[in-house]
Amino acid sequence: MKHWRLEDVAWSAFDRTLVDPAVIPLVKAAAMVERNGSDYAVYLNGVFRDDPDFCAAADAWALEEVQHGDALGTWAMLADPDWDYDAAFARYRAGYRINLDADASIRGSRTGELIARCMVETGTSSYYSALGEATQEPVLRLICRQIAADEFRHFKLFYDHMRRYLGRENLSFLRRLRVAAGRVTESEDDELAFAFHCGNESAEIGYDHRRCLAAYMSGAIGFYRFHHVERGMGMIFKAVGLPPRGRLSELSARLAWQMLQRRRRRLVGPAALLAEAA
Repeated sequence: MKHWRLEDVAWSAFDRTLVDPAVIPLVKAAAMVERNGSDYAVYLNGVFRDDPDFCAAADAWALEEVQHGDALGTWAMLADPDWDYDAAFARYRAGYRINLDADASIRGSRTGELIARCMVETGTSSYYSALGEATQEPVLRLICRQIAADEFRHFKLFYDHMRRYLGRENLSFLRRLRVAAGRVTESEDDELAFAFHCGNESAEIGYDHRRCLAAYMSGAIGFYRFHHVERGMGMIFKAVGLPPRGRLSELSARLAWQMLQRRRRRLVGPAALLAEAA
């Protein structure tokens, strides 16, 4: 059951004077990825086809993900009345598809699949928390808070099922760690970069992964504060079987924070290519 509905959002409170123009392209890209949740539900239903409880939970999860996309897309159309959310998403769907016929996890096990989903929810809950705290526009702030709350619940959903499967599959700590690290690196694949392209560039402009990823990441990273990284690291530790709080988690969060800032500095130059291509 959804914890909120699009009709619950006070759209009339939208304040154009408080919109940061730099946020709009990021929201457009995020809307594409979130709305694509229905495809991931199909994939998860294939992987967990003999687990009706999980399949039902995945279907409910997907409904909330699609709602996230619709909320973000609606906001983006308020911020940019010339933007067509449905048309942009149609382009995205035409150019980016996951394997809907899979009958086994690409992570090698169901436990691994659920750890990967925990990583995704860690990233999204952290990102929308950061964006919600950074924006001054009241409607976007509310949407981000609602989405972040959903994503924290989604982490618990996948974590609880992961613990159930871990008891059956007995995945080693090193394999769990490898899956988690691998999924984190996948954040730089085509899913977000192509979403940025479809949401912000005309069809006449050729898709360039490096340019689009740099444009998205250089903007998104700027919203994070250390406490977002610290909480996210605790969630990662929990998913792989380490204590979520403690000296090791704190040191890892500080290292991740430093790496994030270096990453943003490296991306600032490539991101400028977007303006030249537009």
